[in-house]
Amino acid sequence: MKPFTYLTPITGVLAALMLTAPAQAHRAWIKPSETVLSGEQNYVTFDAAVSNTLFVPEYVAYNTAAITVTAPDGNNVKIENASKGKYRSVFDVPLKKPGTYKIASASSGLRAFWRDEQGNRKMWPGRGGAKDGETYENSVPDNAAELRVTYGSRRTETFVTLGAPSTESLQPSNQGLELVVNTHPNDLYATEQASFSFLIDGEPAAGVEIEIVRGSMRYRNASEAITSTTDEKGRFTVTWPEAGMYFVEASYSDDKAKAPATERRGSYSATFEVLPL
Repeated sequence: MKPFTYLTPITGVLAALMLTAPAQAHRAWIKPSETVLSGEQNYVTFDAAVSNTLFVPEYVAYNTAAITVTAPDGNNVKIENASKGKYRSVFDVPLKKPGTYKIASASSGLRAFWRDEQGNRKMWPGRGGAKDGETYENSVPDNAAELRVTYGSRRTETFVTLGAPSTESLQPSNQGLELVVNTHPNDLYATEQASFSFLIDGEPAAGVEIEIVRGSMRYRNASEAITSTTDEKGRFTVTWPEAGMYFVEASYSDDKAKAPATERRGSYSATFEVLPL
């Protein structure tokens, strides 16, 4: 049997976030300077961080090495001018072709929790991720007490469009919890309804819990969160109350994980810009 390892390394902070619900405090986000641009070519600058207050970097910087950019033709684009500070990372994306670009970071893998013979809590991988040569088989005892094994996936995204919107870059990978954009993510307007769907490993995800929060949280007393749940076909709708940058976060779990996991969990987050009419 092929050993189980992480498909993509996950830092300690993001690994913890992967196992939590939308209501948890720290959120990982990638925020573009703008989302709809004109011209034959252009550039967009991005901020990326994990923070408590949306779009205010005050906890840790995001790892730009984990970010991929998919161009309108489906090919990858290298990020430029990446720099990591204490609380945020910044980078540029060159837009050399018209259409929609997806900027994303995705990771997945097993996590195991148990107690050793002395009753101490144990976890694999550790906070820093799996070490070289570590696998589930050689790290987790066969007779581990109170063993709980979860297969989790996490995806963080945002989207920008040069000229006319396109959909080639928006096709799902059928891995983990993914958003299907029935309404184009760069065609969102205040007071209008948008329609989306969620997939889990390529299948409609029913019962996904969703929380939508507008940015500029530090300038109001309440989060004004919008909550929703997907129907049996994985669909949900949202009417944007006003223009601004919005953070969409979702979580899903079921008992359909492949052994040795007994639980499958997925989390998703994205930054959308809603424009005024």
